[in-house]
Amino acid sequence: MRRVSRQTGRVSDGSDTWVLHVDLDQFIAAVEVLRRPELAGRPVIVGGRGDPTERAVVSTASYEAREYGVGSGMPLRLAARKAPDAVILPVDAEAYTAASVAVMSTLRAQPGATVQVLGWDEAFIGVRTDDPEAYARQVQRAVLDRTSLHCSIGIGDTLVRAKVATGFAKPRGVFRLTADNWLEVMGDRPTIGLWGVGSKISRRLAEHGVVTVAQLATADPSELVAEFGPKMGPWYQTLGRGEGARVVDDSPWVARGHSRETTYQQNLTEPAQIEEAVRELAVQVLEDVAAEGRPVIGLTLKVRYAPFITKTYQRKIPETSDRDDVVERILGLLHDRLERGRPVRLLGVRAEMPMPDDAREGHTPTRGGW
Repeated sequence: MRRVSRQTGRVSDGSDTWVLHVDLDQFIAAVEVLRRPELAGRPVIVGGRGDPTERAVVSTASYEAREYGVGSGMPLRLAARKAPDAVILPVDAEAYTAASVAVMSTLRAQPGATVQVLGWDEAFIGVRTDDPEAYARQVQRAVLDRTSLHCSIGIGDTLVRAKVATGFAKPRGVFRLTADNWLEVMGDRPTIGLWGVGSKISRRLAEHGVVTVAQLATADPSELVAEFGPKMGPWYQTLGRGEGARVVDDSPWVARGHSRETTYQQNLTEPAQIEEAVRELAVQVLEDVAAEGRPVIGLTLKVRYAPFITKTYQRKIPETSDRDDVVERILGLLHDRLERGRPVRLLGVRAEMPMPDDAREGHTPTRGGW
C-alpha cells in the first residue's frame, strides 16, 4: 500500500526505516526519587559518597538542581555551594544497573525493535514503521509502565540526527530530525551542539571561521583535513550534515579499552606517592584487560593537578600482553610527562586494545570518556 507522509509529502510503499534514540530523563536522580518519593520536586545531587566535604564530582543532578547551575562532572563541593538546599546522595551503581537492565529489556520487547545500547540510560532503536511518533509514544508508555521512569525520544533517519533530536525532546517529549529539516533546525546553532563535537573541537573549528553547524556542513574539506587529518576532517563535516550510519546494530558491544581512576582526598605531592598510585591503577586496569584476552596497543595517563586542571597524555606502544612491560611503559609515560612540583588530586590509567575482526563496524561519537 502506498502512503504519503504528512511530514515530508514523500510517497512510501509500506513502512519506512527509522532510528529512535531513547534517553532516560535525569536517570540516576530519577531512580533515587523512586526509592525516596519524598524527594520529588526537590533539588537532588548524586555524587561520590554523598559527602560534599570530600573530593568527588557530580554524577547527575535533578532538573531542580540544574536550575542552580549544577551539572555532571562539577566538583561536589562546588555543587553544594550552588544549591545549598539540595539533597546530596551517594552513588549506588547496583541500583542504576538494575534499573537500566529493566529499561533495556523493555525496549527489546517492543514490536520489530533492534536495540543498540549506548550506556545505562540511553539506546538506539531501529524499526520499520509508517508512524515513528506513535511508535515512540508507545515506547515511552512501555518504559513508564515497567519501570516508572520517563524518557525522551529523538527520531531520525540517521543515528546522529536521532541523537541530536533527543535534546529537543527533553523532558518526556518526542522530536524528529531528518534531512528535510536538519539545517532549518540546526544550521544556525553552534557546532558544540553536535554529538561528538566538544569544546576543544569547536574552538579549533572557530579558528577557521567555522562557528555554526551550517558552516561546518559547507566548509572547505581541504581545510578540515589539514586541521584534523584525513579521517577526522571528513568525519566532522559528516556530523555537520547530520549524516552517518543509518542502521542500528545490536551486535554485542566490545570495549576498545579499560580505564580506572581515583580522586585522592589529600593531594599527592611526592614523586614516589604518585608513581605507586599509578602502578596500582595500572594493575587494576590490566586485570580488566586480561579478562578480554586481547593485548594492549596504547596507553593514556590522566592527571588532574590541583586545584582542578586536567591533562591527558597518550602513547601508542608495540602490541603486548606482558603485564610487567605495560606497567613499565605507563610509568615511563608518567616520568616523561608529569609536571614536577604540582600537587596531584586525581590519577587515571587507560589501556587500549585492538578491536576483534567481528566487532561492530564504525564507532559512535561521544563527548565523554578519556
